[in-house]
Amino acid sequence: MRILIVLFFIFVTSSSCDVKSSEKFTGENPEENSVELDTNKVLQPKDYFPKIEMVITKILSRYHYKNVEINDSLSEIIFDNYIDALDYNKMYFLKRDIEKFKKYHDKIDDFLYDGVLEPPYEIFNVYKKRLNQRMNYVFARLKKEFDFTIDEYYEPDRADAEWAQTEDELNELWRKRLKHEALNLKLTGKKWDKVVETLVKRYQNYQKAILRYKSEDVFDLFMNVFANAIDPHTAYFSPRESENFDIRMKLSLEGIGALLQQDGDYTKVVRIIPGGPAYKSGLLHPDDKIVAVGQGKEGELVDVIGWRIDDVVQMIRGKKGTIVRLAIIEANSSSDVATDTISLVRDKVKLEERAAKKEITEVEEHGKKYKIGVIKIPSFYIDFEAKRKGIADYKSTTRDVRKLLNELKDSVDAVVIDLRNNGGGALDEAISLTGLFIKLGPVVQVRNSNGKIDIGEDTDPDIVYSGPLGVLVNRFSASASEIFSAAIQDYGRGLVLGEQTYGKGTVQNLIDLKRFLPAIDGKAGELKLTVAKFYRITGSSTQNLGVIPDIKFPTPIDPDEFGESSNPSALEWDRISPTRFTKYADLSPLIPQLVKEHEERLKTEPEFQYILEDIAEYKKNKEKKKYSLLESVRREEKEKNDKKKKMREEARKKILGITGDEKGKEKPKNLKIDDPNLEETGHVMADFIILNNSGR
Repeated sequence: MRILIVLFFIFVTSSSCDVKSSEKFTGENPEENSVELDTNKVLQPKDYFPKIEMVITKILSRYHYKNVEINDSLSEIIFDNYIDALDYNKMYFLKRDIEKFKKYHDKIDDFLYDGVLEPPYEIFNVYKKRLNQRMNYVFARLKKEFDFTIDEYYEPDRADAEWAQTEDELNELWRKRLKHEALNLKLTGKKWDKVVETLVKRYQNYQKAILRYKSEDVFDLFMNVFANAIDPHTAYFSPRESENFDIRMKLSLEGIGALLQQDGDYTKVVRIIPGGPAYKSGLLHPDDKIVAVGQGKEGELVDVIGWRIDDVVQMIRGKKGTIVRLAIIEANSSSDVATDTISLVRDKVKLEERAAKKEITEVEEHGKKYKIGVIKIPSFYIDFEAKRKGIADYKSTTRDVRKLLNELKDSVDAVVIDLRNNGGGALDEAISLTGLFIKLGPVVQVRNSNGKIDIGEDTDPDIVYSGPLGVLVNRFSASASEIFSAAIQDYGRGLVLGEQTYGKGTVQNLIDLKRFLPAIDGKAGELKLTVAKFYRITGSSTQNLGVIPDIKFPTPIDPDEFGESSNPSALEWDRISPTRFTKYADLSPLIPQLVKEHEERLKTEPEFQYILEDIAEYKKNKEKKKYSLLESVRREEKEKNDKKKKMREEARKKILGITGDEKGKEKPKNLKIDDPNLEETGHVMADFIILNNSGR
């Protein structure tokens, strides 16, 4: 079993590292596109699937941290989630389908124990039938151009809507959906024939992806709906997904270095892998949506809206040194905005590129300049193999940061540990890294499912750096990052700044199911199981809540929409007894003044004004339930957004002193433009030094 504390999204998530596969699908392969797909093919479970199902059920009921009871209540959750996984927006099934399926609503728990799989396959086969009916409507309706002068609206979010009673009702819903998508394309400058070509390809590819589902795919889908109903980090890996998971852990093959997840019809970026091409480019970010993929500098951008996640990933993967182009909708933008196209060169994600790095930035506060040493830690890494072999200079987070601190400590006024987008890694590294800033003591408590509590302690009495310390985090800082930042905060050893962290406070084991099913060796797959929970030394769990910064920065991310707390099946926050520790300082009296000066700067810093404007616009878009299908209205909205974007670029050029035509020239590095949160962190640290020196 392998212990995992890194943040991963497994159910419909894939990494973009290369892997050999006999099922590559690009949407552009003539041989594949020429294959006749049977729209009426009925999928059935394979004869060994019931055995896997029953073993998974027994393991989850006996060994999961939750001590879960698989009963009628859980059955109803699994049923609802399975329907939602197939038709989250109620655009395919009819009400009579759902009424028919409801006979299984409270029986799935019995099916799981008894190895009965026919019901989920029956539901999937009906879904496939309804999808083919929808595609027939789509291709027929696109033969006639829409009238964009009619004043009507499209409502994309149908999560709380009633199921359509008739096919005519569904046709009307789909007519408006197609009109909305066609208008989006028209606003980018496409003529009607190109609009039709794009939409026909989009839905043909989507239909083909579903028709390519095999019996194994339906089994994987249902087992993961079951696992995720218990806990978002519990998951079933088929043999093929197990191979992909190993690749993600080793980060050894070529790709762009991003974890992707299905988000309705879109492919969403969940996490950027430190050291990968996407990370180094700075062009792709969590929550961006990928809507098209192209190969090379000139390859056609293939629309991937509605595609299966596996097929999108296969499009993005490729050999080292080759170019992939992605059309993206930026995070927090509405789905009716124009896309940006970025180019990335595929490469390997190497350990040394994931290593901690330092820089020194200078800020001025109250007429005095301060040097701030910044150490960026992309993940909590360690070269276990080199350590096991006894190699003296093996790579690890703590060893690298120790060296960087020794290089910085005599030349800077403060140090900031930047843990933004750090999704976790080795627990021991989080503990030993904390030890560089404290003398001795507990760092984290770990409670197992049997109630036993283990304490992870720093046993090294050396303090490498004792000066002013800040820890910069965001919503994508998780797991080991939360352990470190929580310990620094609890000891009063430094300030935590940024956004509320992710809230992943659980430990997973990976179990090879062939141990229980030797007769089907190679076919059983693996189960990732939550077995323990993290607690701060104060007794508070990091689960669900995460770490709340001392100084909060503006963010468009709502914790209820992204992070552990956004998932209904997440383990709850709770508290255990605190362990004994001695605080280094009580920083709470300084916080109000630091917050006050921080908020004053936000009023005058242009980049933060842009952030605040974007947050207000994002919240407004969130409340927007209807989109006009009048071309004149939508064109006016687009022109307004384009004008605002252009004005910001002109303002930035003015700040940077750029004049004339600077096309093709690299943008000068300027912290005010490139990283306002890091710049502001420097100012907060300067305020912190001033307040400490004044004795306040």
